[in-house]
Amino acid sequence: MGQVISEDSLIIELQRQKRNGRRIVFTNGCFDLLHPGHVSSLEQARSLGDCLVVGLNDDASVRLLKGPERPLLSERERAAILAALAAVDYVVLFSQPTPRELIARIAPDILAKGADWNGLEIAGRDEVESTGGEVRTLNLDPGYSTTRLLDELKRMARGGASAASRGFLPDGTERG
Repeated sequence: MGQVISEDSLIIELQRQKRNGRRIVFTNGCFDLLHPGHVSSLEQARSLGDCLVVGLNDDASVRLLKGPERPLLSERERAAILAALAAVDYVVLFSQPTPRELIARIAPDILAKGADWNGLEIAGRDEVESTGGEVRTLNLDPGYSTTRLLDELKRMARGGASAASRGFLPDGTERG
């Protein structure tokens, strides 16, 4: 089980880990309404190194990125859920729209992002590569999206049957 940690404490801990030869992997996101696609991506990221750090957008930055109705879960709740996952070693909050400054401070060996991100647009790419690190893209599980889940919940609230009860994933593909 991982832990929620301050940025300053994380930097000290990662310096110790690096001295012991451990490879540090970093990924980030809002992680509002954690779903199986998130879990799969986090497990993939963890498999790339020895220690997985998850940068978590704080509530204010989620509102800036996703709109005034988000996040559904508070930063504290989202951090606790992420830290409970076996794949996650550390969760650290950040308040900027991108984790670029955080990435520059922790200098991970690997920056991992979902394949839905264009490699050149990945925030922190330059910072990681300038210290000899690498950027890796993660395979995404088709059919999972927080936005789609929210749309499904809204549809259900209006009286429609859930996609799950109809045998479909939220994107309309059949469950296999």
